[in-house]
Amino acid sequence: MWTSRQSGVDLTWIVRTTRGGSRTVKGRYQSLAATGAALSLTAAALTGCGAVGSITGDNEVTLRVVAADYGDNPQNSSAGYWKDLAAGFQKDHPGVKVEVSVYSWSEVDAKVAEMVKAGKAPDIAQIGAYADYAAAGKLYTAEELLSVSTEADFLAPLADAGKVRRVQYGMPFVASTRLLFYNEKLLTDAGVLPKDAKGGWQPKSWADLEAAAKKLKAAGVATPFALPLGREEAQAETMMWMLAGGGGYTDNEEAYAIDSADNVKTFEFLRDKMVGQGLTGALEPAKTDRQAAFDAFTRGEVGMLNGHPTLLKQAAEKGVKFGMVALPTEDGTEHPTMGVADWVMAFKNGHRKESGKFLDYLYEAKNVTTFTNKYDLLPATTTGYRAMDASTGGSATQLKTFLQALPNARLYPVGKKSWAGVSEDVKRNIGKSVQPGGQPAKVLEAIAESARKADAQ
Repeated sequence: MWTSRQSGVDLTWIVRTTRGGSRTVKGRYQSLAATGAALSLTAAALTGCGAVGSITGDNEVTLRVVAADYGDNPQNSSAGYWKDLAAGFQKDHPGVKVEVSVYSWSEVDAKVAEMVKAGKAPDIAQIGAYADYAAAGKLYTAEELLSVSTEADFLAPLADAGKVRRVQYGMPFVASTRLLFYNEKLLTDAGVLPKDAKGGWQPKSWADLEAAAKKLKAAGVATPFALPLGREEAQAETMMWMLAGGGGYTDNEEAYAIDSADNVKTFEFLRDKMVGQGLTGALEPAKTDRQAAFDAFTRGEVGMLNGHPTLLKQAAEKGVKFGMVALPTEDGTEHPTMGVADWVMAFKNGHRKESGKFLDYLYEAKNVTTFTNKYDLLPATTTGYRAMDASTGGSATQLKTFLQALPNARLYPVGKKSWAGVSEDVKRNIGKSVQPGGQPAKVLEAIAESARKADAQ
């Protein structure tokens, strides 16, 4: 618990964070990145920890904000960003206190759901899905909250992805696309890359991946290909492979098609060729979270894995030399890549005006770029996109590879009120499909049936 007093206003922070992350328009998918001990920022005084969005003495308003942690350790937790953001906001708005709780990605969505169910929804939440709350009439619209300039600054595909029945409720926070990362030294030592290779590795098909993974295994690499299908972000790893296999969560009419023939074929490949031949090595897919796979990659134990921009900095800090390419497709032909947006929403707790002012502040260019630069993520605003595209030095060149894929990436179907539940179902069950003896058709069929039932309600 951390409390500061500035301009006669209390700013109270409750931080519960652990290791772990960071998540279309019509015809596309919609959405854009660990449990453990709590991280506290200086225990001082306890103030403002009562009712959600409460009105305290002297008619001061307390806004309660819940956010996800994008850091991979307590030292780079997102709590620091939110602390500075709220301090800057409250300095200019002395009648408003801001209380922020930061949770790991493995628990933040569930925490908000628990709060809403208990009748204690936060004023603002920065999580992975919004549509179920919008459909239940619990959210303010973006138009009710934001200034015209803020609302107009969102990248159009992401703003459209934030709509339910053509009304925007979800405000994109940050975005990312995904690429295949590979350890240059491990691939070179295994003979996948020639020692004098200058153009990098350019795999096109799953056969190329399989062949490379076999060479890595023969060379003694602990995990030739990391396949994180644990709870942290199984829905993302799943979608990447579905798209590469010609399928996806939905069909061209935006109806759930999780159990399509293409998707079944994809998970049969993962079961038989990658897991079945021991090419996922020491990390058991169903029990491996994304950050655990990232950590193993930065230790030099993983040859290949799918990653998002935050892995750039994590790997570089550990001295790992790596390359990045698009995830190869089943037959080598081009298929869409995946994009993810993480979302901000404001609950109807009676503080529309105060929430709107805080969100306008959140989306100021300086605050957007501070966050995206810290975690090597992609901005959700036009001003942020232009700033990143014009930047040079550091990881800017590598980030542009992800940035260029964003406008045409496919996103989760977050405009469906059922998506949050479907995503949770995938997290719980998809790992079973690739275990030895697993039955992808049955697993996908069960998830699809539940999804279609929920979507029809």
